[in-house]
Amino acid sequence: MSSMNLSKEQENEILFVGFNQDSGCFACGTDNGFRIYNVDPFRETFRRVFSAGVGIVEMLFRCNLLALVGGGRNPRYPPNKVMIWDDHQNRCIGELSFRSEVKAVKLRRDRVVVALAHKIYVYRFSDLKLLDQINTIKNESGLLALCPDSSNMVLACPGISRGHVNVELYDTRKSTLVPAHESDLAQLALNSDGSLVATASDKGTLIRVFDTSSGALVQELRRGMDRADITSICFNQTSSYLACCSDRGTVHIFDLKGGQGTTSAGSGAGVRQRSDSSGSGGGGPSKNTRSGLSFLGGILPMAVPKYFSSEWSYAQVRGVESRSICAFGAEPNTIVVVSADGSFLLARFDEPGECERVSYAKFIRGPTDEALDDMGTPLGVPATAPTPTTVSRVPTADADAVAAMPNSGQGISNGGAGGGSSSSSPAEQATSSTGAAASGNGEDASRVPAAAAVVAVGGEVQRGDMT
Repeated sequence: MSSMNLSKEQENEILFVGFNQDSGCFACGTDNGFRIYNVDPFRETFRRVFSAGVGIVEMLFRCNLLALVGGGRNPRYPPNKVMIWDDHQNRCIGELSFRSEVKAVKLRRDRVVVALAHKIYVYRFSDLKLLDQINTIKNESGLLALCPDSSNMVLACPGISRGHVNVELYDTRKSTLVPAHESDLAQLALNSDGSLVATASDKGTLIRVFDTSSGALVQELRRGMDRADITSICFNQTSSYLACCSDRGTVHIFDLKGGQGTTSAGSGAGVRQRSDSSGSGGGGPSKNTRSGLSFLGGILPMAVPKYFSSEWSYAQVRGVESRSICAFGAEPNTIVVVSADGSFLLARFDEPGECERVSYAKFIRGPTDEALDDMGTPLGVPATAPTPTTVSRVPTADADAVAAMPNSGQGISNGGAGGGSSSSSPAEQATSSTGAAASGNGEDASRVPAAAAVVAVGGEVQRGDMT
């Protein structure tokens, strides 16, 4: 679920690019709306023209529900609001309003998670009930990772100390604090089942992979020796590979199959041998490149610089000319790179070294790009469309209680789920409204927000546990 907000460093009309939960699609927010693209085969599947900017477009797999935040010089929505957009109904069915700018939004079938500059908010998707609040260090980049697996609720975000990662394992009601780096965090990512978290600091030379349950260091990977701005980190579906993008123009792909934990000087993290339970293939030597002098580490461990024992990338995509994000493709050994200059690249890494470029396209062609009418093409084919009932909720100054608007006829209590929760100041309180009240009971695993039919682009209904 890599994404990149370009509102403050715009090269063209692009304000945002981000992959969906399975990396089969990516969304693009622009100065005049948003667009959705299929990855393989590459094609534009949908666009909505608003004549105003959308700075964040977060997809929910391939369904017709998205989270939108305004952006750019003429924002469609205020940058302090998260709008839940139902493209079947062609309108917003829910709203979360804050008193400061929204930095990032992540979705899964049962949760909406919002990052502000100093706090993370966790909401239940079905009724936008506030479930948890997590304090962070200053987080202007909106660093946030959410496990998409509906059977495992794991969230990773910056801790309250420099270089620390806070991992919330809600199913086990456990929090893990990982002292990942001595300098500020630049990127973090969870693997598909939430068992591993990868981190990079603002130095951009090393990527570290940790076990989310124990906080132990699993593997340390070296991007390079020179400083770099790492813009994206991602795991493949089986956690056998990890990739990263940086402003140095190269996408690095690392093998995670047989990596061993390495001592992390100054990080304070634990060390352990990689095993099958850590979420990867396990077993066998790593295919990553090592220095020819790495053998000296076993002979003179205190005298040989750590540089010589580093694991370098297994494969590379070179010549990436703009800030980029990456994700692994559905086909084995494929990587997708989406860049701020409006370019799309699909490459293969069957062999170590330089990747083979399979396809390249420009998805934003600049001012001459054809504009569709304001209605656009509908996203997905609706299954059913229940008549919505409007419920508005406004939190009181008391962080432990949320009062309903008079027409809703019900109140909501703030349930602190899992560890790491904290009370919120009035200045940071969120106002939420949703186009539907919660329906059904917590045991109905097929329940979706009642105001909207959730429909996949290809016609396959995507439903998840909304309890």
